[in-house]
Amino acid sequence: MKKTKNLLYSLFFVSLLITSCVEKQNKPTIINCENNVSVYYPLDYNKSSHTPSFAILNEPIELPKVTDSSFLKVTFSEFTDRQIAQISFGSNVDLYGTGEVMGDLIRNGKTVKLWNTDNYGYGKDNGQRLYQSHPWVLGVGENGKSFGVIADNTWKMEISLGERITFSSEGPAFRVIVIEKETPQEVMKELGRLTGTIELPPLWSLGFHQCRYSYYPDERVKSLADTMRLKHIPCDVIWMDIDYMQDFKIFTFDSAGFPNPKETNDYLHKNDFKSVWMIDPGIKAEKGFFVYDSGEKINAWVTTRNDSVFLGKVWPGDCVFPDFTQSKVSQWWGGLYENFMKKGIDGVWNDMNEPAVFETQDWTMPDSNNHTGDEYIKNDIHLRYHNVYGMMMVESSRKGILKSNSSKRPFVLTRSNFLGGHRYAATWTGDNNSSMKHLKQSIPMSLNLSLSGQPFNGPDIGGFAGNATAELYAHWIAVGAFYPFSRAHSTKGSISQEPWSFGKEVEIVSREALQRRYRLLPYLYTLFWESSNTGMPVMRPVFFNNPSEKYLRTEQENFLLGSDLLIVPKWSENSQVPPGKWRNVSINGENSLNHKYHPDVLIRPGAIVPLCNTIESTNSFSLDTITLLVSLDTNLSANGILYSDAGEGFQYQDGEFSVIEFFAETKNGISTLRTQIIDGNSFPNDTKINIKLILDDRIVNSFGLIEQTITMKN
Repeated sequence: MKKTKNLLYSLFFVSLLITSCVEKQNKPTIINCENNVSVYYPLDYNKSSHTPSFAILNEPIELPKVTDSSFLKVTFSEFTDRQIAQISFGSNVDLYGTGEVMGDLIRNGKTVKLWNTDNYGYGKDNGQRLYQSHPWVLGVGENGKSFGVIADNTWKMEISLGERITFSSEGPAFRVIVIEKETPQEVMKELGRLTGTIELPPLWSLGFHQCRYSYYPDERVKSLADTMRLKHIPCDVIWMDIDYMQDFKIFTFDSAGFPNPKETNDYLHKNDFKSVWMIDPGIKAEKGFFVYDSGEKINAWVTTRNDSVFLGKVWPGDCVFPDFTQSKVSQWWGGLYENFMKKGIDGVWNDMNEPAVFETQDWTMPDSNNHTGDEYIKNDIHLRYHNVYGMMMVESSRKGILKSNSSKRPFVLTRSNFLGGHRYAATWTGDNNSSMKHLKQSIPMSLNLSLSGQPFNGPDIGGFAGNATAELYAHWIAVGAFYPFSRAHSTKGSISQEPWSFGKEVEIVSREALQRRYRLLPYLYTLFWESSNTGMPVMRPVFFNNPSEKYLRTEQENFLLGSDLLIVPKWSENSQVPPGKWRNVSINGENSLNHKYHPDVLIRPGAIVPLCNTIESTNSFSLDTITLLVSLDTNLSANGILYSDAGEGFQYQDGEFSVIEFFAETKNGISTLRTQIIDGNSFPNDTKINIKLILDDRIVNSFGLIEQTITMKN
């Protein structure tokens, strides 16, 4: 209670101080743009201090007529050494977004610090400053009318969400971009238009990932793969943390533990696994080390304010850090992946890229450090580029990996990122704890990341720091099967946290949970296709079903997977369900209603959800047989979409894909289902369709082929 009061007093005095600066306020220049977007510029705006924009990929298109009809009011001011932008929005508005930080789904009353930080266990700043910065707020008002606000600013900043939205920056005056729409969904789509959307990921990345700090040596990796297959636990990816390296030097392999990484990867591929290997930005400052030597030749490093090379301690000892503001450095960095990927590596994990630096104030490099820049990115201090350091790293990594494997879709995971960085990498929420608190917190954290334009995200299942109990792991894997990014991960020195580590009961729960995920892959993959086209999140808050219903706005334990499935964890208390007859469905024969761990999965009335057969790896993925879960609405009709392509490569960009829509309706007690190709290629005529029509008291099963109109008696 004391902490809450202190926060409220702090917000009050900040607001009071800012209000006292009214004489320094300046009237902004307003640019009206297409799609109900407005851009506000302060009078003292210096374009060179903020260009290129790291968040905005597609600049808003200006309209000739200038009006200020917005119900939002944007003002700029200066207070001591800070530049302030305030957005007044009226009453009865619920605020969301601000990235991955801890706390309730609704962000009203919160202050978030945008300064990317290595934050083990979320211990610093009560989890209100983590690994990523998203200068973005989504507001939902009366009747669902919504707005979004971007502070187009990479400099160190705070967001205070009180009676106004306040962005307070330690850099030069910055512009504010405002989106106004009738629904939050339309706001998210416009955010996607401005910042770009994700590239369609490889299908295998939507499978289950097993990770630990660290699986060592290579024989343990192989044994892990063998056990997964022996126990028939669905899994697609095994991860390698830093111990695979020789003395923690990036792009090297430990001669004792991983003497032949190509053979290790071949073994994994033979058993239908992919592999992801970690690469950090800290490079051992050691003459004779090929990465250091090649970077030294092009003056690749971040320097101090005195123009000497900055040295900071990380895992290998004294390290230098690539200056990604230089195009030549980004190209050099990307080129390092060519030989690395030839070892059969499938994906790359960029960690420690806030950047984390040991034995320094705030665990990073000084904000006075210098970035050289070039004709595209201006020379400036680290205070400006710190929050986008990780984003620049993963952009360089992605481009290098794509050049090395031009026929495959890259998969990159990053710990640090910035608004718009979803274009280059998936993410996770960093070093959480093995605790029920952090399990429950993972839902609003992932939802707000999703509402900040990053659809491919999730936490460490089981918790990273500490030791999970059998009960905690069972609850976490059961709900973790429905995160957009589904990966178990644990720290060095903790107990084993594989699905079978907690006894037979938890092993069975894990298998069943992941079987549910894998059967849902056609639906999940369609959601990622939707996100890549529109910017809509994969994991959505419950209020997206009906934004005008205030009672849904605070729900943060249940969540929507797409628009058609509602996930209700077993630990959820007093949770809210949208209006209408949402019916419990069995994905793979399980009975969640009588299970102590499996969340209930409810299907929206009027939805058709496609499933595939039970598989253990996406290598076995097939749509030769499609099962359809059908739930009729009050009009006794339903529909659903299925997107399909090769799951790998880029042939889909040349028309090698299919989008089909399913329609169901009932008349006089007879239900019919038909399909229609709405884009791309037709499905093979011999594709089998299994229908499960979910009624109040029973399930009606029917079978047919995709080209047929299938009938069933209710």
